[in-house]
Amino acid sequence: MLGSNQKTDRNRLWDALMEMAKIGPGIAGGNNRQTLTDDDRKARDLFATWCKAEGLTMTIDSMGNMFARRAGQDDSLPPVMMGSHLDTQPTGGKYDGVLGVLAGLEVMRTLNEMRVKTKHPIEVVNWTNEEGARFAPAMVSSGVFAGVYSIQEAYKITDDDGKKFGDELERIGYKGSNEVGKRPLKAMFELHIEQGPILEAEGIEVGVVAHGQGLRWIEFTLTGYESHTGTTPMPVRRNALLGASRAVELVNKIAFDFEPNAVATVGYLHVSPNSRNIIPGEVTFCVDLRNPSLDDLKDMETAVVAGIEKIAEEIGLECTFEQVGAYDPVAFDKNCVAAVRNAAERLGYSHKDMVSGAGHDACHIARVAPTAMIFCPCVGGISHNEAEEITPEWAAAGADVLFHAVVETAGIVEE
Repeated sequence: MLGSNQKTDRNRLWDALMEMAKIGPGIAGGNNRQTLTDDDRKARDLFATWCKAEGLTMTIDSMGNMFARRAGQDDSLPPVMMGSHLDTQPTGGKYDGVLGVLAGLEVMRTLNEMRVKTKHPIEVVNWTNEEGARFAPAMVSSGVFAGVYSIQEAYKITDDDGKKFGDELERIGYKGSNEVGKRPLKAMFELHIEQGPILEAEGIEVGVVAHGQGLRWIEFTLTGYESHTGTTPMPVRRNALLGASRAVELVNKIAFDFEPNAVATVGYLHVSPNSRNIIPGEVTFCVDLRNPSLDDLKDMETAVVAGIEKIAEEIGLECTFEQVGAYDPVAFDKNCVAAVRNAAERLGYSHKDMVSGAGHDACHIARVAPTAMIFCPCVGGISHNEAEEITPEWAAAGADVLFHAVVETAGIVEE
């Protein structure tokens, strides 16, 4: 077991975060490094270069997931995995996802520096398209790895410009030859910024994530009739945007109906033809529902669908919908959670058990391997925003806990 004085290099980790942030800069201090873009390729190339310098073996599967491996004493044993993602939201920050990948790299660097040998091999992973901002649903590649989606389904996903996931993956040169999944894991750990104000508000350094909320993304299309805004009488209008507006209000109400744990919003909306003097004939929007209770999540979904269909009927609109993303609430592995908690206690970091309100790759991987997460505070609880901010001390605490939890799980080889 590692001693409490054995920690990662916080300055080296911070420098890596700042260097990666130079790729795909945003317009307000954050990042716009959406998946399978040229900037995503540049970020992957830099990560691969750093991994090679540490003597790690890189493999890439056919979903573009990158696995950098440090051999174990018995390299036939299943690896202990850690990591997250390098892609960002269109107006993303410098830490969401990236911290988990680069903290994993820092763990590798620290192991090399300390000449620590582990029984199990250790891998750091960069999952493709965690955010789902360009290609919905989110976490699609870890979902293929865990058997939630087929690779054929993933390849056919298109962005708003009609470009296919599979084509773009090949275009940037990261369509690997390794089969997705189909191999055992000893465990997986994911470090992430907290995505909420709780840790900062309570002055706590580490979140021990024991559970994850379930999620449903439901995409609705309301179709009315386009006509002139000045000549069409109000009683005969079939305004698709009016229906969507009422749907947004309904979604907000349903979240309050399922307090205290439910959250819901409409974050994506596309109006057609989007002209100043034409009554909107079609609106597509996506409803995001989350709840740690599966029964409540299902009831929220039922209420949303029934309510929006009623709204459409009242206005004279056609209503179609499809589920474009989903995962059930997750209970993370008790032993992995204990490893995180033990690491925080050993290192003297304040900590508390938490539920993840956001979706993460770990939520899918928990279906196929023992999994747990670690939360690092973020200023004001802000994420998915260029104003996203953490401190070097918070990043270091998370990386240190990751280091200890991973090595404890992989097992140290005594000299």
